[in-house]
Amino acid sequence: MIHYDLICDKGHAFDGWFRNSAAYDEQAGRGLVTCTQCGSTKVEKQLMAPGIPVKSNRKSDQKMVAAPADPRLAELMTMMREMRRHVEENAEYVGDRFAEEARKIHYEESDARGIYGNTSPDEAKALIEEGIAVHPLPRLPEDGN
Repeated sequence: MIHYDLICDKGHAFDGWFRNSAAYDEQAGRGLVTCTQCGSTKVEKQLMAPGIPVKSNRKSDQKMVAAPADPRLAELMTMMREMRRHVEENAEYVGDRFAEEARKIHYEESDARGIYGNTSPDEAKALIEEGIAVHPLPRLPEDGN
């Protein structure tokens, strides 16, 4: 395997791993190597310093940065965050009372309004079986932090 630091024609830097240098040349020639930020296929290898291993007892100061492999993924994540933000700004948070409140609204025991909150998968399934429209909010990477 060979690792290359790459740069697109718009100046976005990223890296890639290839079976060998011929594999990079073949993939780049076919337009299969794309920028992780903008999707450009005009990609070139950057000048790289040789990789010199450090002693195993020394801490590395190298920082790892993850970037979406496909610009469409970045766009999808932006859309999911926007949807989540819209719901949080325009609906009432009812916490763990979500199933109870959804039923009250459905059976007109409470004012109709948008709500969001928490419920178990089994309770969500029961709501759907009762004909109550519920939709899960997407979990975002930052939700686990």
